[in-house]
Amino acid sequence: MGKQINGFSKLTKSEKIDWITKTHFKNPDKAKKQLESYWNSDAILQKRHDEFIENTLSNFYLPLGVAPNFIINGKTYTLPMVVEESSVVAAAGNAAKFWGSRGGFSTEIIGTVKVGHVHFFFKGQPLELTNFFNRRKKELLQATSTLTKNMEARGGGITKLELVDKSEVLPYYYQLHLEFKTKDAMGANFINSCLELVAKTFLKFAEEDQLNEGKENTIEVVMSILSNYVPGCLVRAEVRCPIDDFTLQSGNIDGATFAKKMVDAVAIARCEPYRAVTHNKGIMNGVDALIIATGNDFRAVEAGVHAFAARSGQYRSLSNAFINEGQFVMEVTLPLALGTVGGLTQLHPMVKWCMELLGNPSSEELMEIVAVAGLAQNFAALRSLVTTGIQKGHMKMHLLNILNQFEANETQKTAAIEYFKTEQVSVQAVSAFLQKNTL
Repeated sequence: MGKQINGFSKLTKSEKIDWITKTHFKNPDKAKKQLESYWNSDAILQKRHDEFIENTLSNFYLPLGVAPNFIINGKTYTLPMVVEESSVVAAAGNAAKFWGSRGGFSTEIIGTVKVGHVHFFFKGQPLELTNFFNRRKKELLQATSTLTKNMEARGGGITKLELVDKSEVLPYYYQLHLEFKTKDAMGANFINSCLELVAKTFLKFAEEDQLNEGKENTIEVVMSILSNYVPGCLVRAEVRCPIDDFTLQSGNIDGATFAKKMVDAVAIARCEPYRAVTHNKGIMNGVDALIIATGNDFRAVEAGVHAFAARSGQYRSLSNAFINEGQFVMEVTLPLALGTVGGLTQLHPMVKWCMELLGNPSSEELMEIVAVAGLAQNFAALRSLVTTGIQKGHMKMHLLNILNQFEANETQKTAAIEYFKTEQVSVQAVSAFLQKNTL
């Protein structure tokens, strides 16, 4: 069991490690060496990593792989993918290969609007609040000019400010609803700074106009914060090809049969939440891997995407598939608020490397690439599900993980890889194989 400590954050890195290892581990020296083995040998680089977050003890590595041959809007990309799950990168590469000979992926930016709110309670006459807001709206926007000047010069800024009455769902609850365009920045700090300034100015004006005097006219600002739900910041990715060309050489599945299976699989995910969650998780395998590689916030993206999937009142598939005029069409529409400047994009060396690999894209281009990664993963997963089953390919890729779990040596690994080319992979089967091949 762990122990409590006061003032932990004030300890040096070395002192933190000593306390952690001596109070939480049976073998403190081994635990300490484990942490130190993951330090970067470059002290300056390690210090930079230490300063990303608080109470840093070491680094936690995830594999960086690449999926080449993605044709997106006629341009070829190699996608960097940071993910711990086997078969994800391979699936992306296979989807890129399949669609590369069929015209590749096409994308469309539907919108780039982000949202933030000043949440407040008002106990007074709604009409009085509305009149006050309309009278002061222009001045509220002008008050942010010091913050928005540079963003406006790049074509962004605040695009909407409105008062929203939410008192029907929560007594006395109102919002100042603001919409933003932040160009190549994700914009969280910019948006939150604007919101807090608007809230401060709003209260100041309320006092000047005597709106905030007496029990009946009380404004209480609860919080000012951006929303990670961005249904106005959308990108759509699509693949399509004639049914006659939509064939699978392995298994000799004709285009019409394969297309029907794929359309049916997506239809199930559009009406059955149990399937939709797993279906969308597959899409996010590709999305998150690219989000992490490019230094963006995958938790914000995940939250926004799943809210978007439930916008109808039922959780549904993010993708769609259908047959139109003799063509198989598969598409996905995702809400993605991403940045290519600011944050870790200029600080993390591997993020900078990944950005350069992608050609240093704008935020809109990165939205398109990420959506394609999601669609590619979805296609690859469904292709396996409706043909060979998901486990055949996945367990082949997972074989090395199982071998490492059993601490197999290189000779055993080579023999096992050859043996399981024609045999079903499972933990039990690998264990039995290693017992027979104790080389």
